[in-house]
Amino acid sequence: MNSPNNNTAAELRAKFAAALCEGHSSGWLAAFADVPREHFVPIFLRQDEQGAWDEVSAADPGYLETVYADTALTTQLDEHGVPTSSSSEPGLMLAMLDALDAQVGDTVYELGTGTGYNAALLASRLGSDSVVSVDVDPELVRLARERLAQCRLHPFTFTGDGAEGYPARAPYSRVIATAGLQCIPPPLLSQVREGAVIVAPVGFGVARVVVRDHGEATGRFLPTPAFFMPRRTTGRSPDFAGLEVQPVERTAVPAQDVLDRLKFPLSLALPGYHSCSWRDDAGDLTGVGLWVDDGSTATAHVGGKVRQIGPRRLWDNVEELASIFPKGTPAREDFGLAITPDSQRTWYRAPDGPSWTLL
Repeated sequence: MNSPNNNTAAELRAKFAAALCEGHSSGWLAAFADVPREHFVPIFLRQDEQGAWDEVSAADPGYLETVYADTALTTQLDEHGVPTSSSSEPGLMLAMLDALDAQVGDTVYELGTGTGYNAALLASRLGSDSVVSVDVDPELVRLARERLAQCRLHPFTFTGDGAEGYPARAPYSRVIATAGLQCIPPPLLSQVREGAVIVAPVGFGVARVVVRDHGEATGRFLPTPAFFMPRRTTGRSPDFAGLEVQPVERTAVPAQDVLDRLKFPLSLALPGYHSCSWRDDAGDLTGVGLWVDDGSTATAHVGGKVRQIGPRRLWDNVEELASIFPKGTPAREDFGLAITPDSQRTWYRAPDGPSWTLL
């Protein structure tokens, strides 16, 4: 932490924190001004125009300026070159921390330690003893713990499946997730106090719910878009061997809608779906593909038809959404989430409006 760039880093950090929190009644200004983001992201990865990843460190021009910009920084790839961890966009982090509304005296459970930067912000403001943070990746936890300790911050960090919680430190009054989820993990609902606030990425949005009696919770989505990396687990991939399916053709909704205006509601109607697209040599969209983990697949070609296979008819969901939202992109804040011990359901505009089951 005592490098020749410290003065520059401190100056950039102060300006960064002030700009980030400008116009907010946020109590997080001091935490963003005090916690050195570069300490938690000593190296990040930047992709060039050909798709190759290059390491960027303090020795490279513009490193600190990028660290103290409102941008997400990729920090880890898997063996296939797919990002598996990052330092989230600070503006989104602030929006989620504001929504969490954690105050001194609250106990916070964080699902997804990652670099440790968010845990550092929480511990800086609330005190280390009030923060529990978990990640499935032992190497990430080890590095985060070392970097936190060097900042004189000692939240309780451990390696495990964050969706299972940590009952030994429960009950919690606040829960925040920094990994993409398909629903609010039920075990966490049993480890919080009545009145607890949970802020978590669900689909391509961020839900904020307040927990009531008997494991029930209600809330809405924040207006801020969010595209978090999905939660990693230690489980195995499903086995599709022996799956017998038949293709079905349907008239296509415009393929571009799947990538743009319907992307968020589709993430609620098809939790955990995956997508891809095809383009011609001029870069124009020619088709899109959708699939889910049970082997169901849909492919749609511009100006053509859709082919569906698998136990679920995925394009039926797309057509339903297109009928509900015939024009424009629906606002995330118009969606809500209702949770009971047995189910989780998202709805649009009102609890008795169009709805989709998450669990």
